[in-house]
Amino acid sequence: MHDQAENLRLKLLSHRTSSHAKAVAIVSGKGGVGKSNFSLNFAISLARLGKRVLLFDMDIGMGNIDILMGRHSELTIIDFFERQIPLKDIITAGPENISVLAGGSGLSSLFSLDEASFERFHSELTLLFGHYDHILFDMGAGINQDSSKFLLCADELIFITTPEPTAIMDAYSMMKYLNSINNLLPFYLVCNRAEGTKEGKETIRKLQNALEKFLLKEISPLGLLPDDRTVSRAVTKQIPFLLYEPNARVSKALTEITSRFIKQSFSDDLTVKNRNFLGNLKRYFLGK
Repeated sequence: MHDQAENLRLKLLSHRTSSHAKAVAIVSGKGGVGKSNFSLNFAISLARLGKRVLLFDMDIGMGNIDILMGRHSELTIIDFFERQIPLKDIITAGPENISVLAGGSGLSSLFSLDEASFERFHSELTLLFGHYDHILFDMGAGINQDSSKFLLCADELIFITTPEPTAIMDAYSMMKYLNSINNLLPFYLVCNRAEGTKEGKETIRKLQNALEKFLLKEISPLGLLPDDRTVSRAVTKQIPFLLYEPNARVSKALTEITSRFIKQSFSDDLTVKNRNFLGNLKRYFLGK
């Protein structure tokens, strides 16, 4: 297995392209805040801007991406580990030409791999990074010691919260923990299900103030998504809301968030960090 991983690394070096994907983890402090729905529609919105996007469902045991698209993937990341099926063969085409890598009920095994299995995963993932502009990891809600290792590898983290006090507190706790380990990791924030602009801005302001006061940390607000009934109707129909109703308030707001993310229109100190997801992956998981 070590020889196989080494051969893949050599192949990568000899066929390296000028493109290297940005690894973005999409997270939430608690479940039920609309994280997976955001991830799917954000991926579609990026693709509409001409970006090559891979959406990787990492919601351990509770992957929702397939459900939101109204389909069932025949292969998942579990088949990569249990049946030795290459990652590229597990990836399927999603709406607006996004690529999707489905999760599975045994995905927690990703955080406790033996070294040979991890090397194989790392090598094949490395190959994928040369084919996309963005790889979005739709993470499970909350955090534990194992999943935090993966989050700390990301180039950037997008936190999804709602105006609910429990959602705000859980998001802050998650930010505090991750920042205590790596205070250079860029944080972005989206407030979902805001009843109005005032409520959404106040939610973002609360988290901004808390991070600046207690953690001396800046967070870049990407914007807010309104509490729009279009979302629930789209979920029922199992159609991404961007496709279900492109002119809905929530669809327009999501498009604005994507544009803001692409333009990187925030503090310079949050944009100069070099991308090193693949290097971090080995450092956090194998101590190399």
